[in-house]
This record gives sequence, structure tokens and C-alpha cells, in this order.
Amino acid sequence: MQDAKPAPMNDFRVVGYVTGLIVACIGAAMLIPLLVDLQAGNPNWTNFLESAIVASLLGGLVALACSNRVAGTLTIRQSFLLTTGIWTAAPLAGALPFMLGAPHVSFTDAYFEAMSGITTTGATVFVGLDGLPPGVLLWRGILQWLGGLGIVVVAMIFLPVLKVGGMQFFRTEGFDTLGKILPRALDIARGLFWVYVLLTLACIAAYAAFGMSLFDAVAHAFATVSTGGFSTSDASFGRFAGPLEYVAVFFMVASSLPFIRYVQLMNGSALPLWRDPQTRAYLRYLAYGAGAVIAYRLAVTDGAIGPVVRSSLFNVISVASGSGFRSAYVPDWGAFPLMIVFLLGFIGGCTGSSSGGSGVFRFQVLFLAIGLQIRKIHSPHRTLKLAYGNRAMEADMINPVIAFFTFYFGTMFLTAILITLTGVDAETAIFAAWTSVGNIGAAFGPGILPSFTMTEFPDMAKWFMLSAMLLGRLGILSVLVIATPGFWRD
Repeated sequence: MQDAKPAPMNDFRVVGYVTGLIVACIGAAMLIPLLVDLQAGNPNWTNFLESAIVASLLGGLVALACSNRVAGTLTIRQSFLLTTGIWTAAPLAGALPFMLGAPHVSFTDAYFEAMSGITTTGATVFVGLDGLPPGVLLWRGILQWLGGLGIVVVAMIFLPVLKVGGMQFFRTEGFDTLGKILPRALDIARGLFWVYVLLTLACIAAYAAFGMSLFDAVAHAFATVSTGGFSTSDASFGRFAGPLEYVAVFFMVASSLPFIRYVQLMNGSALPLWRDPQTRAYLRYLAYGAGAVIAYRLAVTDGAIGPVVRSSLFNVISVASGSGFRSAYVPDWGAFPLMIVFLLGFIGGCTGSSSGGSGVFRFQVLFLAIGLQIRKIHSPHRTLKLAYGNRAMEADMINPVIAFFTFYFGTMFLTAILITLTGVDAETAIFAAWTSVGNIGAAFGPGILPSFTMTEFPDMAKWFMLSAMLLGRLGILSVLVIATPGFWRD
């Protein structure tokens, strides 16, 4: 059997085809909040119906127009274009219900909210959540659930069926399969899908068991497992302060571990999860960070131990995992807890999960590279090698990590500067850039008070933020490479 021939270098019909299918699927997903509003007797269901028709028709027509070229090996160029195309088009479809129906916002605000949802950032421009139709609240959670892993899994399923190699797409989206543990893209997609679904169902059951209504449990489980952070209330998780915070902590941590390790666990092997150096390092960082904040707050406040421990643990884990829920305003605790939270947000969760931040794996590689250079300085004649766990690490693994951090911090500081040019104060702009590039969701500073949202930001600042969300979600370099002239040369 001969290998499939690669598609022509400049033939992008497969990109349009898969992107169109994804948009059509998002249109179909709108039927869920439609039914919720219809059952609640809320007239907003008609707006979801209109949005579903528009998204499904547009996506279907694009897919149909590009369907005459869907076989062959997906080139690297097409992989990068497909990734960026999906994550740009999906929020366009997801924004339709916000414009055509409640809360009837502008295109900028609707696209911001949808991009924040799809990228699982969790920053919001919506206020008055408690009064919005239930379908709108659920749709925000669905967007985050799809963005956490769902869209990637759907694309991974489409590509093998179309006889298009999927591993390139898998790499550009930022997932580390750690040595291609599973042989085929479809196997990876199937395993990840079931892990994601089972985590979501378990989270729904746990929330409901500890007192949430079924609707709130579903909406918050979607936002928790995707580490997105959209809530059904302006008070965010502060509305559920109590034992539910511990439930959320468990699932935020579980959802920010490498999903591929759960696939191995489901296949009967628990050792890879336990021995994974990234998982162990991440849990240590969480313990150190949360422990330091708890100790500080207990030393400087007279509050009861239980609530202090609970709120500290919840809010620290929420930022570190990139979830973005809040039950308290961290700056009110003092400069030290804020700095700890800021640093943990930089690190983020594990590579290969739905969490945000730079990724623990990248920080581990960075520290290993720095240590190697220090050893070379005092032992210049020794032959030194770098190892991660039990695997040798070559330069071609280190250099991309160094490049990533260079562009990551550069993007964050450039975004902060651009936001200040729109009139936002410097403190708020820095945190806005931090939360956008890291897909963290939590936001601090005078500019987000008293609503705890970005609703008062100028439209241009919102566009800078949502662009940073896209860059951060796709690993920055996989988007910026498209802007280089060499990318378009044969």
C-alpha cells in the first residue's frame, strides 16, 4: 500500500474544509442552550436558533466549497494555518448568540467573550450575569468546554477520517504526547475525549452532591474541567463559598495534569502518572505557593483558620491552574500573596492539559538549561549532557523552549504597553496582559474594579487582549510563524 501523496504546497482547501466543519459543529452545539431557554420559557431561544442556522450554514457552505480536496498528507504549512484558522473562526461563530440575543452586545464585546471562552481564558466583559437567560450562561460554559479539549479532539477525529495526517496538527496546538505513547492520531483523540468526558461527569456529580443546582453544576463543571473560569454569577465562585471550594480545587488540579497520563491510567498503568517529572514538579509548586500564602495570611490576619485556608487554597489554585474563578480579591490580602499568585500564573499547569500559563515542562527545561550553562562555566572541559527524567535532552528540544520564553515575555510586555496607550492604567494593563497571554482569567488592578470585568476597557484594549489570548493559547510561535515571509515560500 502506497503512502498518500502530499497536497500541493499552496492548496489550502483542506484548511477551509476542516474549519468549516468545526464552525458547523459549533452551530449544532447551539441547540443545547436553545433547548435550555425553550424549557425555561425564555424567548431568547429564538436567537440561538437564528445563530445556529447562520453558523451551520456558513460552516457547511465553506466545507462544501472546499470538499474537492480533502485527501493526502497534511503539510506543516497547512497544519499551522488550520490551527490558527480554527481558533479564529470558532469564536466568530460562538459570538453570534451574544450579538443577536441577550446580552445584545457589540461585535467587539461578543468576540472578546467568545475568544476568552474558546481559549479558556475566562476574562469577561459581561456584567449582570445573574439576570441573563440560562441558555446564555450555559453557552459560555460550553464554549470553554469545547475550547479546553473538545475542538482539538473533533479536529483530530476529522483529520484521520479524511486520510490527512494528524500528528502535525497535534504538535502545533501545543500538546506533548511524550514520545508518541499512542501510535495514531485517532487513538490519541479517542483516549483524550473519554478522559475529558469522564472528568466532566465526575465534576458535575461532585458539585451537585455538595449543594449546587444541576444547572450550576453543569455550567461550572464545563468551566472547571476546561480550566476556563466562566461562572453563572457576577460573584463568581464567591456565591458558593464553603466546601464547594475544596471540590473545585480537586478538579482544577486534576484538569491541569497531563491528560495523556490519564489515558495510560485508563489502560491499566498508573506508574507513568506518578513518575512523570512534570506532574510531581507541578504539585510541589502548588503546595509551596498555597502553603506560603496560607502561612502569610494566618500570620497577619485574625480570621478563623478554616475560611482563611479554604479561600487561600482555592484562589491560589484557581490562578495557578489557569481557571480564573475567584471567591476573594487577592490584592486585598497584601503584596506578598499577590506576588506569589503572579508567579504561579506565569508557570501555569502541565503541558498537555487544558490549563494556561507557560507550562511546567517548559520551566523545567529552562532551569535544566540554566544549570547546565552554570556547570559549563566552572567545568569548561567536561562533557555535560542534559536529561529530563530518564530521557536525554538534545539541543533541538532546548532551543524552542528558550525561543518560547523570549516571545512569551516579549508578547506580554508589548501587550501591556499597547493597552496603556488606550488609556488603561499601568498596573491594570500589566495584569491584563498577564492574564491574556497566559490564558489565566483572573484580573487585578484599579481598571477592573468594581465589576471585576474588562467591560470598561476601550475597544482597542479589548482587541489587544483577545489577540494575546489567541497567541497564548496556541503557543505564540505557531501563530507568529505565519507572519514570516519564509512561511509562504515553496
